[in-house]
Amino acid sequence: MSKFWALLTHLHALAGPVVMLLYPLYASVVAIESTSKVDDEQWLAYWILYSFLTLMEMVLQPILQWIPIWYEVKLAMVAWLVLPQFRGAAFIYDKFVREKLIKKYGSSYFQDKSHSPNGKPKNKLVDFITLKKGEH
Repeated sequence: MSKFWALLTHLHALAGPVVMLLYPLYASVVAIESTSKVDDEQWLAYWILYSFLTLMEMVLQPILQWIPIWYEVKLAMVAWLVLPQFRGAAFIYDKFVREKLIKKYGSSYFQDKSHSPNGKPKNKLVDFITLKKGEH
């Protein structure tokens, strides 16, 4: 029985990195190489939400260490974000993040149809966040 418990413990320790990092990394590379925009949105939304979750976890670490099942809850949440059957990351981004940004900045702020020199549509939010040439 102790060998079975050790196996479960090791599988549990491997499940987190595989679900939270390895599979999303692989799927992100596949999404970049595909022509579909849907999978790009899913994986960009995943990395945004995973980064936010990681930052919140760092800030709330003194509280979270007292919750014995926190890692299991986080693993279940991230699995829901990652699994293609649920597309949780895209759902959360569409229903909460995008709506908050539109309420704050307005829909026209994100729908600028002007184009950059490389032919891709420009986005005012991205232009605001990224540095222009010569700015430091």
